[in-house]
Amino acid sequence: MRAAVLHEIGQDKLEIFDDVEATGFGPGRVRIRVRATGLCHSDLSAMAGVLPQPAPFVPGHEGAGEVVEVGEGVTGVGPGDRVVICWLPACGACAACKRGQTQLCLAGFMNAGTPNFKRLGGGSAGADVFGFAGTGTFTEEVVVDAGCAVPIPDDVPFDVAALIGCGVTTGLGAALNTADVAAGSSVAVIGCGGVGISAIQGARLKGAAEIVAVDPVLPRREAALRFGATRAVAPEELADAKRSLTADEGFDYVFEVVGRSATARTAYENTRRGGTLVVVGAGAVDDFLQLSMFELFFDEKRILPSMYGGGDALRSYERAIALWRAGRIDLEGLITHRVPLADVNEALDQMRTGVALRTCIEI
Repeated sequence: MRAAVLHEIGQDKLEIFDDVEATGFGPGRVRIRVRATGLCHSDLSAMAGVLPQPAPFVPGHEGAGEVVEVGEGVTGVGPGDRVVICWLPACGACAACKRGQTQLCLAGFMNAGTPNFKRLGGGSAGADVFGFAGTGTFTEEVVVDAGCAVPIPDDVPFDVAALIGCGVTTGLGAALNTADVAAGSSVAVIGCGGVGISAIQGARLKGAAEIVAVDPVLPRREAALRFGATRAVAPEELADAKRSLTADEGFDYVFEVVGRSATARTAYENTRRGGTLVVVGAGAVDDFLQLSMFELFFDEKRILPSMYGGGDALRSYERAIALWRAGRIDLEGLITHRVPLADVNEALDQMRTGVALRTCIEI
């Protein structure tokens, strides 16, 4: 089958091969024919080495498709079922799951160090290939644990379902679950790609009075206004927005959706005393946020990291579908570009330049 593969960490181009096989099928496992996958900034971060990921690997973790076959003991899905691929499944038995914090379950990460694919031809015959985050959806088929294959209703298009698999769940959940934004409050969102736009939609759903979108890319700022932001500014204009909207006190909630210490520090400085900073972006292990012990004590700002939307993924999927069906959130509008797998490098360039909110790769 075809798959897009990154040979070495640090390379910026993927190579399409047609001699890749999805491996690991057996008891408790599901083979999925991938129909659509979103390009998330986390894929770029893994390619660049910001997020840890063994290579060579197939990027992609935000996908949807149809079940081809199921292994022994799998009862939740069957051949022909439409599913969204969950890259962070909950085991249901660990301490985090028992506490109701299924987004902190580490079971899904245990598969990240096991190859998901194998090259069959050429000089690389027999070579193992990993899948990003234990999945790897830039491919025609993938084999995953049964818990990763979440059934979706027939009326949910594959491209919409793919977005729910990561970006929408992450951004929407940051506002609804982690921050629990208060009605009438002021909000700033730093970083307005697909996840940031989803956080904006979540803040709008919760009744925020002011939602300021902050992004250096003009098309993203313009898009943010369509999705519910009340004002959109470039980073250098944030201080003026803070002054005019909050009398320079700072925003009630600030969402950092970039994954860098510099923007997290900016977010902290633009959060009012007693307000809430929500860290949504996934950053590097060696990028440290510096805060003084005095300001932590004196400002009493809450700093809330948000892992995968800060809630149970399955319930978050159901909620996103219900809100989409009711017309309360716009998911189709998030997809600004669609490309076939053969043009995946074009999609990467669109993401790097900030032109695309979300690019759907149709497979």
